[in-house]
Amino acid sequence: MNIQTAQQRVKDLKSFYKNCLWFGIVALIIFFRRFMKSGDLSQSLFSGSVILTVWGIILAVKAVKLFVFDEEWENKILEEEMKKTKKPINF
Repeated sequence: MNIQTAQQRVKDLKSFYKNCLWFGIVALIIFFRRFMKSGDLSQSLFSGSVILTVWGIILAVKAVKLFVFDEEWENKILEEEMKKTKKPINF
């Protein structure tokens, strides 16, 4: 991994962790507000928020991109593809 790639990965990780922190803060605010309005904890926890659902899906996709399909995975797949030899066709 070269220095530019490492710097970009650190920048992406920092952005992801910030987004996770803000997601948690906003989710707590929404759930606390719903709890204060309804007074029922189960209703406030299980009544979904469209914003939080979409935001959660986006965070999940970013997490998969950062932690599963990272540069090491790409290099591994690239090496496997390059190792496959195709025999030339003799006419």
